[in-house]
Amino acid sequence: MIDDYLARIGQLIRDARQHRGWTQSQLAEALSTSQSAVNRIERGNQNISLEMIARIGEALDSEIVSLGYAGPMHLRVVGGRRLNGAIDVKTSKNACVALLCGSLLNSGRTVLRRVARIEEVFRILEVLNSIGVRTRWINEGADLEITPAAELDMDAIDLEAARRTRSIIMFLGPLMHRMEQFKIPYAGGCDLGTRTVEPHMMALRRFGLEVTATEGVYHATVTPGTSPDRPIVLTERGDTVTENALLAAARHDGTTVIRNASSNYMVQDLCFFLEELGVRIDGVGTTTLTVHGVPHIDRDVDYSPSEDPVEAMSLIAAAVVTESELTVRRVPLEFLEIELAVLEGMGLDHDLGPEYKADNGRTRLADLTVRPSKLEAPIDKIHPMPFPGLNIDNAPFFAAIAATAHGSTMIHDWVYDNRAIYLTDLNRLGGRLQLLDPHRVLVEGPTRWRAAEMMCPPALRPAVVVLLAMMAAEGTSVLRNVYVINRGYEDLAERLNSVGAQIETFRDI
Repeated sequence: MIDDYLARIGQLIRDARQHRGWTQSQLAEALSTSQSAVNRIERGNQNISLEMIARIGEALDSEIVSLGYAGPMHLRVVGGRRLNGAIDVKTSKNACVALLCGSLLNSGRTVLRRVARIEEVFRILEVLNSIGVRTRWINEGADLEITPAAELDMDAIDLEAARRTRSIIMFLGPLMHRMEQFKIPYAGGCDLGTRTVEPHMMALRRFGLEVTATEGVYHATVTPGTSPDRPIVLTERGDTVTENALLAAARHDGTTVIRNASSNYMVQDLCFFLEELGVRIDGVGTTTLTVHGVPHIDRDVDYSPSEDPVEAMSLIAAAVVTESELTVRRVPLEFLEIELAVLEGMGLDHDLGPEYKADNGRTRLADLTVRPSKLEAPIDKIHPMPFPGLNIDNAPFFAAIAATAHGSTMIHDWVYDNRAIYLTDLNRLGGRLQLLDPHRVLVEGPTRWRAAEMMCPPALRPAVVVLLAMMAAEGTSVLRNVYVINRGYEDLAERLNSVGAQIETFRDI
């Protein structure tokens, strides 16, 4: 029992430290102790006094550090408020985790600018740190520096952190260049139903990787010198599948052709990053990628991932659902053009500013102002498609948007088994959504939202959709256990409050 409490306290301290942007060494200096002592405390391997807990809380300026388990975070939302002003889009969650995995290819120092400070990133950092990679937040916590280890200790991998992220599967591609045998735990993340990892295995097998799965662990064995003798045709045009194939091809000494590749935003960011590492890639932005790999990479690189189109869509939806005038700045336009075309067809009143380049020098951005609009249901159903179609992760936001429009809207989420089911949680807030099958939901609008108290859906995008509906509902709502939102959004409540929302974070006493 004591060990369990120590582990829980250690996790709270680790989360608070990372939220502040400190390394273990910085916290150790503030406490006049050693980095190894902080490491033991965070792992729950050292007894800790009440005095030390108080000192840590004071050093980190965090009430989360307390005796016992603080419990999950909740949100209290006072709805019916209009948003106003301007809000910036943060960098892409999915690009950042791919770049963190990609840093394993490099023997040099990697600096990533404006990295999203979210739980998904923290989990990957915990895994990297546990196997020997050194990371630290620099420039007042805005950027992330990654220094590789000469040898990785896979036996020391943080299993708990690895199991809490679906992105751990992307360790397969880079790790196969560093060792002939290794193990990683099964991928976790959102509860979106069963998704097979076989497309990953089929692609990586061509590079000599064989994987067997036993008791929650992937056992990987690499046959050195194996080379694809023909183009790799992905059986699924998935983002992480394409990224894994790219990571494997990047240090393959030869030319690899990947067909039916995803050309989505995070894949393009990974391609731009790999090009900074000296890997030439032809066909970026298309479904056929030709990778000219280099067997060894040792470069000091500085890269800025682009903004997140899914977060941009979240903020646009927030303005629509709350009937607000809001300017969303740094919108990655090329990855939202279909969504904006659908919204325009529904009657959205908006202005689009001139285009400019993201900090990566490649992605097109623009500022978008949304105004209160009388929307009509679209004639056609809303259904996602691989880029350049409507983004798979943006489809759920149309459930809240369609609920504000006049008429019936069909949303067909054919990718995930469970996500359409979670959208029906909007009915608790006054929505009229009818589940037709696990993938299709019919939305009737307009909706008179009402406040409610409910548990957060266990999937990121539906959880945010529920939060947006609570912002539109008159009265006070409570959304409990919002860890899944923190996986993908940095300080979302605080940032929405900056443009007029009233959202309070709290924990059970």
